[in-house]
Amino acid sequence: MRYPTTPDGRYFVVRGRLWRCTDPSLPADRRDALTHELMDARRQVDAAKRQGDEAALRSARAAVDAAKHALGERGPVWWTDGAPDYNRRMARNTPYADWYRQLDVETS
Repeated sequence: MRYPTTPDGRYFVVRGRLWRCTDPSLPADRRDALTHELMDARRQVDAAKRQGDEAALRSARAAVDAAKHALGERGPVWWTDGAPDYNRRMARNTPYADWYRQLDVETS
């Protein structure tokens, strides 16, 4: 499933919420390697939850966080124009509200 991406390419939208996209300046091979690391870490989170292993869960969540930082999805923003970060905000409450409303009309 493809999620709508803001016109500036900074965010994608899931259930009305903005989520920061991966830094487009990352070389493809680096992005792919980090994405694999992220997926492995997410599987480790699931396994730790099933096993009830709190130490493994903390470690796996830290690995998820590290991969997301490296991908540019968390931490300092990857764009350089000084625009604020609206990650995890509802699109309707951001400067993307008009764009999002138009999108909603087009997909209804």
